[in-house]
Amino acid sequence: MPIWKHAAECLSLDERRQEQLEKVQSTLNRVFRNVPFYRNLLEGVPLDPSEVRRLEDLQKLPFTLRSHFSDNYPYGLFAVPLRDVVRIHTARGTASYPTVSGYTKKDLGAWKEMVARGLTAAGVTSADIIQIELDAGLANWGRDYKDGAEAIEAGVIPLTILSPEKQLMVLRDYRTSVLVISASAALQFAQWIFRANLNPNAVALRTLILVGEIPGQDLRRQLEEQLHVTTWLNYGLSEVPGPVIAFECEEHHGLHINEDHFYPEVIDPLTEKVLPMGQVGELVLTTLTTRAFPLIRLRTGDRARLMKGSCPCGRTLRKMEWLPPLSQEMIMIRGVKVHHQQIALLLERVLGFLPDQCRFLKSTEDLNDILDIWLHVEDRLFFDEIKGMEQLRNHVASELSQELGVPVRIRFKEHISFL
Repeated sequence: MPIWKHAAECLSLDERRQEQLEKVQSTLNRVFRNVPFYRNLLEGVPLDPSEVRRLEDLQKLPFTLRSHFSDNYPYGLFAVPLRDVVRIHTARGTASYPTVSGYTKKDLGAWKEMVARGLTAAGVTSADIIQIELDAGLANWGRDYKDGAEAIEAGVIPLTILSPEKQLMVLRDYRTSVLVISASAALQFAQWIFRANLNPNAVALRTLILVGEIPGQDLRRQLEEQLHVTTWLNYGLSEVPGPVIAFECEEHHGLHINEDHFYPEVIDPLTEKVLPMGQVGELVLTTLTTRAFPLIRLRTGDRARLMKGSCPCGRTLRKMEWLPPLSQEMIMIRGVKVHHQQIALLLERVLGFLPDQCRFLKSTEDLNDILDIWLHVEDRLFFDEIKGMEQLRNHVASELSQELGVPVRIRFKEHISFL
């Protein structure tokens, strides 16, 4: 069945570049006028925003870093009065303060359009029933998927935190045909289906929208073969935040970037120079239509390459290949990025100090991925009674789980190996 495409997805390349340039100029003028942080940042470069006459001129401007979110907490990066903000999201940042992003009514409409676009590209129609199964760390995305699903008039079961058994019951009894989920959680879901002795042929599921993390081809094949489904990949950021900055089309070869809303670059993370098309580096994004929370050259920290050539699907939106991270300082738990720096800051806040030795790793417990934190038992963590150690462990695990949005387990160790 042909997949419907919006005209904005199929502009000529010249039309696309002209549209992007106009939106870049408008965004730069707005942030220079309304956001003190960007005014001060841009005044330090030898290029006035009004002098940006080509998209390539963006390369002369400085980057927005994740640390800037914390530095400008809570509303320092907003470009509109608070009376115009209709939704405020909070995401756990990598520094002392969380990332706070706001949306005008128009912003929410843009995200609804982008999510609807990604769902439609995956063949989702008004005849489908969509179930959203995301951990607390991606709860904001659950709202966006609900809005996007409703925009295409699909039936939607909004994000509700339930036990695996209840989620499986909903999937079976409500005849879910589309499941929005992270790849690792989908694998655990498949294991729950088999543990329940439920044949995939007995359910209506046919589509998995995989979000939050990039699965390997072997995992995608395993999910498709075990569950008798087709998998589709969506790329998003929790800081923006939004779940469908880029989406996979029926060709399943790269992800189309919503270029009418974002301008992408790929840079060498060491030299910070823009790389030629096709080379692997760090993805950098500039928002083009965002009113409340515009961002100029945001360094995403994600590895990607922009792909050459046109797509047989007919969309002219540029495609990217999303690549697994190389950093050892970040752990992915069911689609939620958890940085070592985040964990250390939270530990120091909860305990009042940072233990002299810590280890952070991903483990699996009863089919569920969890963040395992090993702490060296030093004098400040030692209690004469086991009960005191248990209470401390449970308290720390509860606090970190609530803050990070992922399951956490604390283990006290006399000796910690880092091999």
